[in-house]
Amino acid sequence: MTRRFEGKRILVATHNAGKLEEMEELFAPFGVSVVGAAEMKLDEPEETEETFVGNARIKARAAVVATGLPALADDSGIEVDALDGAPGVYTADWAETENGRDFMMAMTRTHDEILKTNAAQPWTARFCSTLVLAWPDGHEEIFAGTVDGTLVWPIRGKQGHGYDPMFQPLGHDRTFAEMTHDEKNAISHRADSFNKLIKGCFG
Repeated sequence: MTRRFEGKRILVATHNAGKLEEMEELFAPFGVSVVGAAEMKLDEPEETEETFVGNARIKARAAVVATGLPALADDSGIEVDALDGAPGVYTADWAETENGRDFMMAMTRTHDEILKTNAAQPWTARFCSTLVLAWPDGHEEIFAGTVDGTLVWPIRGKQGHGYDPMFQPLGHDRTFAEMTHDEKNAISHRADSFNKLIKGCFG
């Protein structure tokens, strides 16, 4: 049995404004208010694990220890089959520059790396999202979600963030970046993991 979440306030352990906005929209129907890591002036812990669940756990537990609030952390990324699952947990690292994250650079690198493999199209890939909900007493619940699709080049669309302009979900003819927030939130990897969280802890 998963543990029900009985509180009205949850700390989402992310400094990513795009992720926080998605979480606020997803939590709104359940009357749970969301506070972000930046608002609580939390440092970003070093993500030293090689799995999505490991890194999500690091962020969730650090946030709980720092604030005493139940904390939800997400670790997500894109796995490209032609690259043996890369960039995976290193998705954000591929975008890192001295002046912040540059996902145009990351998408270009991904495209270049795929071309080096001579992989035939379609270039299959999936977005992965793992959520860890941690309580101050040490209890935690884990929920993993995915959405399969293909990578397109050149990129398309102006919405979303990260790799959204490059990713076309299976069964659709538009990239995530060509969809509205509501359209993307209905089918995204984070929606998948979040729906499992809701069913497990709020349903």
